Amino acid sequence: MTDDFELSDGGANHQKPRGDDDVMTTAQGHPIADDQNWLTAGPRGPQLLEDHIAREKIFHFDHERIPERVVHARGYGIHGHFELKKAIPQYSRAAVFNEEGVKTPTFTRFSTVAGNKGSPDLARDVRGFATKFYTQEGNWDLVGNNIPVFFIQDAIKFPDLIHAVKPAPDRGFPQAQSAHDNFWDFITLTPEAMHMVMWQMSDRTIPRSFRFMEGFGVHTFRLVNAEGKSHFVKFHWKPKQGLQSVVWNEALKVNGMDPDFHRRDMWDAVDAGDFPQWDLGIQVFDEEFAESFEFDVLDATKIIPEEQIPVEIIGTLTLDANVDNFFAETEQVAFCTQNIVPGIDHSDDPLLQGRNFSYLDTQLKRLGGPNFTHLPINAPKCPVRHFQQDGHMAMSNPKGRANYEPNSWGEGTGEERGPRACPMNGFQSYPAQVSGPKVRVRSETFADHYSQARQFYISQTPVEQTHMANALTFELSKVERMDIRKRMVGHLRHIDDGLAQEVADGLGLTELPDKVPAARDPITDLPESPALSIIKNGPGNFKGRKLGIYIAEGADADVVKGLKDAATAAGGMVEIVAPHVAGAKLSDGKMMEADEKIDGGPSVTYDAVAVVMSDASAKRYNTDKPSIDFVNDAFAHAKFVAYVPAVKPLFETAGVWNWMDDGFVDVSSGKDAVSDFIEKCGKLRFWDRESVKQD
Repeated sequence: MTDDFELSDGGANHQKPRGDDDVMTTAQGHPIADDQNWLTAGPRGPQLLEDHIAREKIFHFDHERIPERVVHARGYGIHGHFELKKAIPQYSRAAVFNEEGVKTPTFTRFSTVAGNKGSPDLARDVRGFATKFYTQEGNWDLVGNNIPVFFIQDAIKFPDLIHAVKPAPDRGFPQAQSAHDNFWDFITLTPEAMHMVMWQMSDRTIPRSFRFMEGFGVHTFRLVNAEGKSHFVKFHWKPKQGLQSVVWNEALKVNGMDPDFHRRDMWDAVDAGDFPQWDLGIQVFDEEFAESFEFDVLDATKIIPEEQIPVEIIGTLTLDANVDNFFAETEQVAFCTQNIVPGIDHSDDPLLQGRNFSYLDTQLKRLGGPNFTHLPINAPKCPVRHFQQDGHMAMSNPKGRANYEPNSWGEGTGEERGPRACPMNGFQSYPAQVSGPKVRVRSETFADHYSQARQFYISQTPVEQTHMANALTFELSKVERMDIRKRMVGHLRHIDDGLAQEVADGLGLTELPDKVPAARDPITDLPESPALSIIKNGPGNFKGRKLGIYIAEGADADVVKGLKDAATAAGGMVEIVAPHVAGAKLSDGKMMEADEKIDGGPSVTYDAVAVVMSDASAKRYNTDKPSIDFVNDAFAHAKFVAYVPAVKPLFETAGVWNWMDDGFVDVSSGKDAVSDFIEKCGKLRFWDRESVKQD
C-alpha cells in the first residue's frame, strides 16, 4: 500500500511525466494528455464535439450493458399531469409555462442509480427523478435526482464514477452499495465530490418513499422569453406530502422484508386514490447574480441556497395512473436531457453538455435503433413532421416522394412538399457569446470543493448530523485500505473538525490525519440554510403516512376503531396486523380481518404503530419473537407508539416498558388520547429518544 496519490483538481498539466508503459491511451492507442476534462471553447465555454477522447470514452460506456440501463436500472414509472398555476411569460415563451390551468400529460420515472434491476429499493443511493412532459411543442424531459448536486463537474468522469461504485469487475460485488474500496478510493481522489458525499451520507439517500422526497433538475438551464431575453433557472420539485426518510437499521430490515418497498408503496398510494403531488418551483436569476455569486452557476457540484434565491412555485405535478405494462412503459421510456422545447435552453455546464451527448447515444443501443421515439411511451402527443424515415423498427414513415429538404414539390406538382423550418415558432438557441482557445482545463471558478459541503453539514439538525457521522463511519469501516479511510477523514477536516473527529473515533484512528491539500481554501462563514434539512421541513401532519395497528384476541374494539378513524381522517392509511392473517376477534365479539400476519408486517414498514391487546393476549405473545421485534424496532427507530396498559407483559419482554417516553401514548382513555397520538405522529419521529439512548 502507498500514500502516494494524485488528487483530481480538473487539470492535467501539473502531472509528472510517465513511462511509456504507464501512459493512458484511447482504444485506438492514442496517448491521452488529460482524462479529467472535456475539450471546451475556453475554460467556461461549451464542450466541443470534436473531442474524440471524450467521445470514445462515453460511447464505450453507453454501450457496455445490454439491455439493462447502465445506471438507473431499477426504476418505477407512473403517469400523471402537470398543471400550470402561475404563468411566466416574462421568463419563458414555452407553451407549457404560459397558460394557467392547462394540464400537460406527464410520465415520471423514479429510480436508484447504482444497483441492477434486481437490487433492493432501500439501498443507500441517489434517487433518479425524471419527468417527461408531453407538451404542445414536443417532449420536454426534466431528468434530475432527489439531490441538487452531483459527484463530478465534467461528464468525461462519469464512466469512472459509475465504474467505481458498481460491483468490482473481478468479483462482481458489492451490489447497490457504495461501502467498498473502489468507490471511496475514487471519491477521496476527487475532491469535487465532497459536497455530494455529504448529501449521500445524509438521510436523503434512504427516503421513506418516492412520495416523500424532493426532486431537482441539478443543472443551471436557461429560460428565454418571446423577446429573446434570457434568465438562468434551476428547477425544483417540492413534495406536497413533505419530506421523510428512514433510519439505516430500518432500511436494512425493510430490504430484507420487502425489497420492493418503494414500488409497492407508490402503487398502493396511486391505486387507493391518494395521488402523490409535487409543486414545480424555479430559482430564476440573471447574469449579474451569476457574476456576483460566490460559486460558478455552471458547476453541478454547487447549489444556490434558497435563502439567496427563493424558489418560486409555478405549478403542480400529480401522479394519478399506474402503468398498464411495466416493460412497455417503465422499461422502454427514454429520457434525454437534450429534449427541450422553445423557451428552455441549455447552459454551458460541462456535466449537462456531456449528458446531452450521452443520453441519445444510450437510447440507440438500449432500445435497438433510432426509432425509439415511435414507442408509445416516448412518442410526442403533438403533431410530428420531418423527413426522417426507415431504420430499425420504423413504425411509420412520411408519405410522398420528397424525403429531403429543400425540395420544389408542392402546389401544382401533385406531390406534397413536406414540412419546412419556421424561424418564428421554431426552437432558437440563445445566442450566448462563445470565445476562447481549445483547451482541456477546468475553470478556476470550479475549484472550491469544500465550502458548500460544510454549509450543508452545519444546516442539519444534531440528529441528522449524527446520522451522517454514523453513515460515514459505517461506509468507511467496510473499506479495507487504511490509507483510503485516512484520506477521507483528511477531506472531512475541511468540512468540520468535529465531524472528522467523530468519524476518526468511530474508525479507531488514534489521531486525526492531516488535511488533504485543497485547491482553494474553503469559505467558513457561509450561513446555515434551513431548506437543506429534512427534519426542519417536516410536514407537520400524518397525511399520506401509514399506521400499523397490531391487534390480538380481545383487543378493545372501540380503541381500534378510534385509531382507524382518526388516522384516516388525518389523510393517513391504516393496516391491521395480527398473529394470524385471518385476523382476531375483538372485545365486541366481531372478527377483524388482518392485512398482514405479524411476521409479514413488521413495524419497519409503518410510519407509526399501535399495539392493542387484552392482558391475556399480551401474556400469550410476550415470548413471540416477531411480536417482540415489532415493539423493539418501533422503539429503536424513534417511532410514535400508541398502546393500552394491557400490553405491559409484551412491552416488558421487549425491554421498553421502563423506557417509555413522550413518544408513547396511552390511548385507552378514548377519543382525546387517540387525537393526541395522531397529532404527535405529524412530527413523524420522536427524535429525543435517540439523544436519550446516546447518553
